[in-house]
This record gives sequence, C-alpha cells and structure tokens, in this order.
Amino acid sequence: MADFAGSDSQLVADVDCTADGEPLCEEWGIEGFPTLKWGDPSDLQDYNGGRSYEDLKQFSDENLKPLCSIKNVDLCDDDKKALIKKYQDMTLDELVAEVEKEEEKVEEANMTFDQEVEKLQEKFEQLSAEKDAKIAEVVASGLGLAKSVLKSKEAPEVKDEL
Repeated sequence: MADFAGSDSQLVADVDCTADGEPLCEEWGIEGFPTLKWGDPSDLQDYNGGRSYEDLKQFSDENLKPLCSIKNVDLCDDDKKALIKKYQDMTLDELVAEVEKEEEKVEEANMTFDQEVEKLQEKFEQLSAEKDAKIAEVVASGLGLAKSVLKSKEAPEVKDEL
C-alpha cells in the first residue's frame, strides 16, 4: 500500500468487516473475505483479477485513476455525458425507479446463473455416480485379477538353480 501513499487519485485500503468496518461492508454487500472493490467511491465494482502483488499493481496502475463520473464529467465521452444528463434531469422518484429496474436485471442475471450452476452441479453428481458405478462394475468383473496375471506374465521367470 505504500506505493499509493499520498496519491491524489488512488486509495488502496483494507477494512476489517468483522469489527469497526462492518457497516461499510454491509453497505457494499461484502459477504466473503477477502473481497476487493475498485472504482468510483459511489459505485464500487468487484475486482476479479489476479491476487498477486504484481497483478494488483498492474491493475491499479491501469485502472485506479480518475474516471468518468458525476464528479469528473470532463473525463466522459459524449455518450456518458448524455447519460449523466438524462439521469440528472429525472425526478428523484424516476431515478429511484430506474435504479431499481436495473438492479432487478442484475439480480435476475445472478439468479439465472445460480439456477444454471445448480443444474450443472446436479448433472455433475449424476455423471460422477454413473462413472463410479461403471468403474466398480469393471473392477468387480475381474480387472484386478487380469492385471495380476498380466504382471506375472510380464515378469521375468526366476529359476532356482543349485
């Protein structure tokens, strides 16, 4: 973290979600540890990259800089500026409804993912059981004995000479 000390645009910090930092972690939906977040403080994103120091340093050098945001509109392209303007022109109720609608899409994507992963897990368990049963059947049919006989045929014959 010393690499970022005194930076005007980069903050690298750690929060203990089991102590004083618990309210902050609850606010950002942090449930597992360690969790890494990055981005605009009002819209933190999950970090899903490598966890080595080199990976983190490279990511931070490339991404932890002033970004297009409500506080840095001058860094936005025309499309983002128009989107910010659209949201600014909405009433509070309209904006809350828009955010809720978009968050529902995210939740739906997460639910679909979880459901599909559950189906995959069930299929995995089925295939694993089928594989285990097939292997048990092959072993029970004499595979071990066949291997023993094969090994004895391949071994050089030992002769007792007096």
